[in-house]
Amino acid sequence: MSSPDYAKGLQSADADLISSIETFYVRPRWLFVRVQTSKGIVGWGEATLEGHTEAVEGVFADFRDRFIGWDSAGIEDIWQTAYRLRFYRGGPVLMSAISGLDIALWDIKGKTLGVPVWQLLGGKVRDRCRCYGWIGGDKPSDVLEQAIQRKNEGFTAVKMNAVESVAWLESPSVVDAVVERVKEVKSVGLDVGLDFHGRVHRPLAKQLAKALEPHRPLFIEEPLLPGQPEEIKALYNTTSIPIALGERLFTRQDMRPYFENGCIDIVQPDVAHAGGISETKRIANMAETYDIGVAPHCPLGPIALAACLQLGFSTPNFVICEMSWKIHYNSAEHDLLTYLRDPSVFAVREGMVDVAGLSGPGLGIDIDEERVRAEDAEFRKGTVSAWRNPVWRGPDGALREW
Repeated sequence: MSSPDYAKGLQSADADLISSIETFYVRPRWLFVRVQTSKGIVGWGEATLEGHTEAVEGVFADFRDRFIGWDSAGIEDIWQTAYRLRFYRGGPVLMSAISGLDIALWDIKGKTLGVPVWQLLGGKVRDRCRCYGWIGGDKPSDVLEQAIQRKNEGFTAVKMNAVESVAWLESPSVVDAVVERVKEVKSVGLDVGLDFHGRVHRPLAKQLAKALEPHRPLFIEEPLLPGQPEEIKALYNTTSIPIALGERLFTRQDMRPYFENGCIDIVQPDVAHAGGISETKRIANMAETYDIGVAPHCPLGPIALAACLQLGFSTPNFVICEMSWKIHYNSAEHDLLTYLRDPSVFAVREGMVDVAGLSGPGLGIDIDEERVRAEDAEFRKGTVSAWRNPVWRGPDGALREW
């Protein structure tokens, strides 16, 4: 008896094979993934890596060469092959590409079986997922009016960047301005998270945490740059404010030092960067061991948000999810709901999105493929350029964190 040929992965007798893998760049800055099977089932994923679209698309050239003809039901086999086979593992580019493929395969599996993804992940553990909206933009200033608008739209929590461009050491007036903005937002009855965005270095981070403590923000996010678990632990020991991070960590191995040294309260994996639904679920399970909550990072598109909420409905330690509707990166013409045939699936009521809206098969959303293809065509023609983040420099000309 001849040995099996594993060039196309592990195959079942009635395999529904991957027949095509396509990517689409759509404004404001998202990369959608469309996977179709030999039986005609289509799954959508999102592999957005803000500012690095072309690099991620390069990985998909490899994925097409590797995975077309594989059994679409073999999500774990495909994930392990994509992650382990090429010897070099991890990193934002590879993991974002894996994310897009993985999410699309979960969408296909749900559609094949006629159930939502949350059902495949063990069933729901809640009926609604809390979400927060954005205010303030990259350069937060007049936030009160925006906070009132968000409250009127149904949100009970918002997030804003804590600071603009800052130096290693700043004037106390910078700290005072942050505190005043927090007080304004809380005055309308909203919880507020503060995103330090890795812009803040140790001298200012200590001052900000101490000054903010009496005002009890929901959390402070990325108070220091990733890669500094011991420094974050030292800051953690000085404050009672919950510390959140994780958007620039891409695997369980990346998360492990932060879990083991007890320096965070909330982990924020990004489902479009951290290996898709498969690895994000594993990260969430690992976090539960350490009594750490999960608040998915998602300033991205509707496919990523749907994947986050499918995880949220089925994850015990989920606490809140980011929603990019009307975020400062978007525009009226290219926003979270632009590419959906039924935007009501993300309706926010009492600060939450209901599971009923996302109980259709797969991810539970219906992508407007015609509009996606038309938008991508503009990018391929050169009419639209890929998004790039701004470059910030201080008055002395030195580069600053964005």
